[in-house]
Amino acid sequence: MTDSTLSASHAPQYAAPPDPRRWAALTVLCLAQFMLILDVTVVNVALPDIGADLHLSRSALTWVVTSYTLAFGGLMLLGGRLADALGARRTFLAGLVLFTGASLAAGLAGGAGTLLTARVAQGVGAALLSPAALSLVTSTFEGEERRRALGVWAGIGGGGAAVGVLLGGLLTSGPGWHWIFYVNVPVGGAVLAVLPSLVAARPPRPARLDLKGAVLVTGGTVALIKGVVAAGDQGWSSAQTLIPLALAAVLYAAFAVAERAAGAPLIDVRLLARRPVLAGAFLILVATALLISTFFLTSVHLQQDRGYSALRTGLAFLPVAVATGAGAHIAGRLLGTVGARQLAAAGMTVAALGLVPVAWTHLGTGVWSTVVPALSVATFGIGAVFVTAFTTGLAMVPAAESGLASGALNTFHEVGGSIGVAVVSTIAASGIQGGVPSAFAHAYAACAIAAGAAALVALVVVPPGKPRMAGGAHAH
Repeated sequence: MTDSTLSASHAPQYAAPPDPRRWAALTVLCLAQFMLILDVTVVNVALPDIGADLHLSRSALTWVVTSYTLAFGGLMLLGGRLADALGARRTFLAGLVLFTGASLAAGLAGGAGTLLTARVAQGVGAALLSPAALSLVTSTFEGEERRRALGVWAGIGGGGAAVGVLLGGLLTSGPGWHWIFYVNVPVGGAVLAVLPSLVAARPPRPARLDLKGAVLVTGGTVALIKGVVAAGDQGWSSAQTLIPLALAAVLYAAFAVAERAAGAPLIDVRLLARRPVLAGAFLILVATALLISTFFLTSVHLQQDRGYSALRTGLAFLPVAVATGAGAHIAGRLLGTVGARQLAAAGMTVAALGLVPVAWTHLGTGVWSTVVPALSVATFGIGAVFVTAFTTGLAMVPAAESGLASGALNTFHEVGGSIGVAVVSTIAASGIQGGVPSAFAHAYAACAIAAGAAALVALVVVPPGKPRMAGGAHAH
C-alpha cells in the first residue's frame, strides 16, 4: 500500500563526512513507516470481531477502514508542506506522538464513535509522519547510498501489507482485536525515544500552507464516500445518497479552482494534466481500490460465511500478499523491455481474469482450491500495475517537480483504497449485513469488470514506449 511529497534536499557546497548514525536512522525511520502501512491491512482481518464486539453496522465497519486511509491520503500533501515549514524532524515527532496516542485510544475504544475518531487521528498522524520521514531519509543520504536507502524505503509497502494480514489474524485470534492497535504503542514509544539521538534537527524552510485546498479535497472525498456507503442502505436515489454526492462534486470543483489560484498549491492541476502523471494517477487509484477492497471483501466473507477464524484468514492471505510482491518485482524487471502501456494493460487483464472465479463464488466453492489461487492471480496483476503506475507517473518529470508528482500519486494511492472499500461495501451490503453469499460474488464481479475496463483505458491513456525516470522520488 506509499509516501511523500518531498524529494531530496539541496546538497551542501562542501563534502561533509557521512553521519555514522545514518543506517541506524534509516532502520528507525523505516520501522515507523512500516507501522503506517501495516495499519492499512491489519484491521481487515479483525473487522468481524470488531463489529461483533462493538455492535457496529455495515457502514461503521466500512468507515473503520476508510477513515484511516482517507485522512492519511487527504492530508499527506499538507503534511509535506508542514515538514518544510516546521522542520522534518519536528513534524515527524509530532506525527509519531499523534499516531501512537491514537493507536492507544483505538485499542481502548468501547464504541463506534471513539474508534472512528481514533482512526481519523491515526490517519492525521500518518499524514504528518510519512512525508517528514522520507524527507529525513533523502537529506541523510547522498549519491549511491541515497538510491540504496530509497530502495529499502520503497520495499516497506509490500512488506507492511503482507505482514499486516498475518499479524491481524495472530493478534485477533490471540489476545484480541484491541492488540492490532496496542502493538503500535511500544513501537512508537521506542522510535520516539531513539530517533532524536540519530537524526539532527535541521532549520525549517519557509513554506506557505494551502489549508483551504486540504480542507476542500478531504471534505470532497468524505462526502463522496458517505454518499456511496449510504447507497448500500438507502438506495442510489435517496436524499441520503444524492446530497453527499452532489456536495462532493461541488467541493472537488472548488478545490480545482482554489488550486489554480493558490501561490503554493497542494497539487498543481497543470501537473495532473500531463499525460504520464494522469496515467499514473489513474492506474494507482484503480489498483489500490482493487487491492484493498478485495482484502476487505475476503476478510469478511471467509469469517462470516465460511467460519474461518481470524488466524486462518490471515494465513489464507499470505499467498495473496506474496503474489502482489512477485508481480511488482517481475514488472520492475520487464518495464525496460516491454513498456509501460503493455504492462499496465496486461496487469489489469490478469487482475480481471483472476477475479472471475471468485465472482462465481458460493458456499461450496473451495477456499484453498479456488478463492486463494484466484485472488493470488489477481493480486499478481495488481502488483505489476503498482510498479508501472509509479514509474509512468514519474517518467519525464523534472527532478525539481518529482516530489510534487510522487506526492500526488501517493495521495491517489491512499484515497483509492478508501473509495474502493466504500464501493464494494455498498454492493455487498446484503452479504455483510444479512449473510447473503451472492452479494459478495456481485462485489467481486464489479471488481473484475472495473479491472477489465481499466485495461482498455490503459491502452489509451498510458504513453507508448519505455518510461525513463527523470526524478528520484519513491513511494510505498
